[in-house]
Amino acid sequence: MAKTLSGEKLEKELARLEQMREYENTYAACAMICGIDEAGRGPLAGPVAAGAVILPKDCTLLYLNDSKKLSEKRREELFVQIKEQAVAWCVGIVGPERIDEINILQATYEAMRQAVAGLGVKPDLLLNDAVEIPGVDIMQVPIIKGDAKSVSIAAASILAKVTRDHMMVEYDQLFPDYGFAKHKGYGTAAHIQAIQELGPCPIHRRSFIRNIWSEEAESKE
Repeated sequence: MAKTLSGEKLEKELARLEQMREYENTYAACAMICGIDEAGRGPLAGPVAAGAVILPKDCTLLYLNDSKKLSEKRREELFVQIKEQAVAWCVGIVGPERIDEINILQATYEAMRQAVAGLGVKPDLLLNDAVEIPGVDIMQVPIIKGDAKSVSIAAASILAKVTRDHMMVEYDQLFPDYGFAKHKGYGTAAHIQAIQELGPCPIHRRSFIRNIWSEEAESKE
């Protein structure tokens, strides 16, 4: 009975993954299809990261899905598998100072361009999660909620998120009073309280915390 159940689960998972290959199948004439996705547009601190991944045509990564739908353990497992099996992959990183300088959307585009440029193999097609990247001379297909509809974008989302999460854990060692290892820079109540009590640290996005903390307010204390 256990073997039969295992077989049924496997069949169901393979069918789900096949549904997530809709766009890859539609553009199968393209030899090198690259998925693009970002992580970290919303946090108050840390960089924005963008993943770019070209998977082999016959690649089957069980449980591959939108990174937000996966447990941390599953993401970590897939992170290793994706890097091992990908034809090419890269993660672009843009830090908080640059985010403050050019705004988060432009910083996200910059991270995406970095990721594409760092592949080492030029893709024929970019499957992007929701956006069209300016300044890229490759055909692009923006897909709303693409990280749940394309295996390539899902793989990119995992690389971007896990890479950024690892960075935030490292930042937690440098700035232990803010709890970065737990909330990864997002605006939790504990994080906001820490900013209000301690002021920002070097990786905070000043343009994101104007309603929480200001130099003027600090100077009056």
